[in-house]
Amino acid sequence: MHAPGYAAPTAKAPLEPFDVPRRDLGPRDVGIDIKYAGICHSDIHQAREEWFTSIFPMVPGHEIAGVVSAVGSEVAGLKVGDRVGVGCNVGSCGSCSTCARGEQSYCKAGPAPTYNGYEMDRVTPTYGGYSAYIVTDEDFVFRIPDSLGLDVAAPLLCAGITLYQPLAEWKAGPGVRVGIVGLGGLGHMGVKIAAAMGAEVTLISHSPGKEADGYRLGAQHFLLSSDKEAMKAANASLDLIITTASAMTRLDPYLRLLDFDGTMVIVGLPENDLTFSAFNVISHRRRISGTNNGGIPQTQEMLDFCGEHGLGADIELIGFDQVNEAWERVVASDVKYRFVLDTATL
Repeated sequence: MHAPGYAAPTAKAPLEPFDVPRRDLGPRDVGIDIKYAGICHSDIHQAREEWFTSIFPMVPGHEIAGVVSAVGSEVAGLKVGDRVGVGCNVGSCGSCSTCARGEQSYCKAGPAPTYNGYEMDRVTPTYGGYSAYIVTDEDFVFRIPDSLGLDVAAPLLCAGITLYQPLAEWKAGPGVRVGIVGLGGLGHMGVKIAAAMGAEVTLISHSPGKEADGYRLGAQHFLLSSDKEAMKAANASLDLIITTASAMTRLDPYLRLLDFDGTMVIVGLPENDLTFSAFNVISHRRRISGTNNGGIPQTQEMLDFCGEHGLGADIELIGFDQVNEAWERVVASDVKYRFVLDTATL
């Protein structure tokens, strides 16, 4: 079958209407009427081949929220009418050591991405959430709590879990001093989630205009990264830093903010290589790490946590006729803080 959607026909081309092919429902599959799809900057990077060679036509979108409209004969945990989401992956091998640990996004065979890739058969192309309908293996479909609107929940399937994972892994909570670098789609969820976990949160930004929003979202402190004196005064003041910035070259100014045994976790993906001085790592036994996004159990855990605390994304809801304009605004960092596409406009 086919569903209406939008696709990039070639690299760097504007998105245009496209009939999206969807496979027939298998025994373990769930058919989902997509209601909302978030726009992630990675959609743009991949459609413009800024990271690697891509597959076209490309239907982007891995922040998907909708309602179950059909279930396969072997599906036991979901039913028609359930409020659900789909995130960055739609399959994994299920048998490697990382899959066995519930870390499917780190599958050693390589997970099946929601778009710009192939299903686990390595033959069937995957098409993402800029569409009215999707068919997905039930294991990669998540329940969205009733306390969250589907529109504000959609970005949680990437932006939410990408920040929740390092905050959970490094045990952000009372007594832990957390710094979030950047206040975009990822960073604003990092501030919200870290604050809800009970951590002492510092927003670190190059833009003084982000200070008020940082406090509104839950930060207790604001640090202007271009203020050299303020950055120097904040040396060794944080236990955990999560950097969401996509425009960064040197890590040293941020590494110096870490206290003894502090950790910097990289979740943003700058196009350039990052540099740092070994002195700024060994001097306080600091660590540099990175995370991708969470597996099946942790993604559901994140959604439940956000539902309990009312943590939807701050969004601008738009129609599909505005998608190309929205992409340009994302590149210009002109959104607070996530564009979400309304499939009612298809």
